[in-house]
Parts: sequence; C-alpha cells; structure tokens
Amino acid sequence: MSLFKHASEIVQAKINHFLDNAEDPAETLDLSYEKMMSNLQDTKRHLADVATEKLSLEHQMADAQKAADQAEADARTALQANREDLAKAELAQKQAALAKLQSLQDAHDKIAAQVAKLTDFETKLQDRIEAFRTQKEVMKGELAASQAEIEAENSLSGLGKGMNDAGEAMQRVQDRVAQSQSKAEALESLMDSGAIDDPLDHRSRTDKDMAQLREQSGVDADLARLKAEMAKPQSGS
Repeated sequence: MSLFKHASEIVQAKINHFLDNAEDPAETLDLSYEKMMSNLQDTKRHLADVATEKLSLEHQMADAQKAADQAEADARTALQANREDLAKAELAQKQAALAKLQSLQDAHDKIAAQVAKLTDFETKLQDRIEAFRTQKEVMKGELAASQAEIEAENSLSGLGKGMNDAGEAMQRVQDRVAQSQSKAEALESLMDSGAIDDPLDHRSRTDKDMAQLREQSGVDADLARLKAEMAKPQSGS
C-alpha cells in the first residue's frame, strides 16, 4: 500500500467518524462560518486600533514639526535682538523637536506597513469567507438532497440497491465537508499567526519579490516593444 493511499484512508476514516458522530453536519458548517466571521470582526477591530495609532502619530509629527519651525523663527528673532544666547537655546529646542520628529516618523513607518498588511489580509479573508459561504450553501443543499434520497431508497427497498447511489452521494458530501473544514482551519491558522501569505507558498520574501520584479520587467519590456513597433512607419505608406 502506498504512503499516499494509506494517508488518504486515514483521512477518510476521520471524516467518516466525524460525520457519524455529528448530529447535524449542516449546523457544523454554519458554526464554522460563524467562527470565520468572528475572526473577520477581530481583524477589523485590530485594523481600526492600528489605524487610530497611525493617526495619533501623524498628529504628534505635525506638532513636532510645528515646534521645530517655531524654534527656528524664535532663534531668528533673538539674533535680530543681538541675543545669541537665546538663539542658541531656541536652536537646541529645534534640534530636540527634529529628533522627536524622526523618532515619530520611524514609528509611523512601521505602523503604516502594519496597516497595509492588515488591510490586505482583511480583503483576502473576506474573499475566502464569501467563497466558503457559497460552498457551504451548496453543500447543505447536497446534504439535504442526499438525505432525502436515502430516506426514499430505504422506504422503497430497505437497505438494498438504493444504498449504493446514496452512498456515492454521501461520499461527495463528505469530500466537500473535508475541503471546507480544511479551509476553515487554514483561515483560523492565518488569523492566529498574523500571516497573510499563501500557506502553500514556501518561497522566501526575497524570492517572491524577485518573481514579482521579473514579471513587471517582462511587462515593461513587452510594452516598450509594442510602442517601438507601432512607432515604425507602415510599409508602403
């Protein structure tokens, strides 16, 4: 028996056990969807908190810049009054304000990157939840249909020939349940880890950035080629 086949049988056995013990698979899917929506709301709240912090830093940066500008203006006024000592003191305050501004700018850059990351993750999470919701409704319909088929076959022929078709229908539902549950677990894992990258893509960030750069370079090269071809005079013109 191959390793893949053995693993497949183990997974199938666990799915069958889950379905055998679940009182209502459709309710289980609804609960999974609700949990995913709760995770999405947590992401939105976290994004709002980070965005608020970013805005606060921007206000502090504006105040620090204003203080630096005011200190320089005061230094000019002091020099005009031949008060070099006051001018030096004001310039010292200006340097302190600029140092504070730089510190705030560094913190702001980090927060801004986190805001962008969370925004991108929120969008992807919403898309995946919507896809799960659609699939969930399809699965619930198939589950209801397969259960109705089982009841009809049992009424007509007991546990005879109708069970084969019903068994195949249930297998399809089980496969869909397994797929949807895997997606729900993957989304939960993403939320727990704070990652937004595709968990199946094991490339490093450098490799991904280089791949994107190569793709963009290829697009730019194609665009330049097309422009050059269109700029050439048409033959016979």
